[in-house]
Amino acid sequence: KLLNSRFNEMLQIINESSTRIKTGVVLFIAMFVIGYIDSYFIFWLVFGIMLLISISEAKKLFNLKSDSIYVYTTLLWIAAYFYPKPEDLIFIVAIAYASQLAYKKTLNVHMFLPLLYPTASFLFLLSLYSEYGSMTLLWLLVIVASTDIGAYFVGKSVGKTKFCETSPNKTIEGVIGGVVFAVILGTLFSTNGISFVNALIISAVVSISSVFCDLFESYLKREADVKDSGTILPGHGGILDRTDGYLFGAIVMLVLLRVVI
Repeated sequence: KLLNSRFNEMLQIINESSTRIKTGVVLFIAMFVIGYIDSYFIFWLVFGIMLLISISEAKKLFNLKSDSIYVYTTLLWIAAYFYPKPEDLIFIVAIAYASQLAYKKTLNVHMFLPLLYPTASFLFLLSLYSEYGSMTLLWLLVIVASTDIGAYFVGKSVGKTKFCETSPNKTIEGVIGGVVFAVILGTLFSTNGISFVNALIISAVVSISSVFCDLFESYLKREADVKDSGTILPGHGGILDRTDGYLFGAIVMLVLLRVVI
């Protein structure tokens, strides 16, 4: 009876989230195809489109009115295509922002916020691909997706203890389940040249960072009083809703890989 009950609960969860699952499958297939093609230009182009959509969502979260952020971001992203370490460019733009703010006193200080989230993270994603290839991006995808899926299903089925005030629907049981699931699959899907111990540590730390990025996104949405960052992805919301875990995860993974390789 207990097994029957659990099985019925899982079926109900799957039915309730069918749109979310379908969208997730389409996104996974799209990223798999792009990864198979393995072209720096295509990754740069796709990430760039995602970044610009994310900027439009971030404007809403940070309550920004000016559209000049699109100009800065586009110029930055074009420069990132040619520069070997794209994440370095974030400091150049920060200097430009600060200089304009000091000289004219007309720049909204909140313009710095989209520079840090999500722009910096997309630059780290591009660097992660540039330095370690598409298989490392697949590894990141497996870790973050496993964390998300594991936390969702474990939380829905057995979750009872609230994780924190920022995200009332997130449970400690769900978070633990998601991290365990991510560590198992992440270790199995780790790239060549990474030892078992390093793969396990990287998978765990990246998984935990993705949980807190999701939490940060929830915090921003609560502060802005919106349910989702956007509506472009059925069942998921906006690009930031879907990529939030990757935005912290990419930074952490790149730093850790530079340490162990």
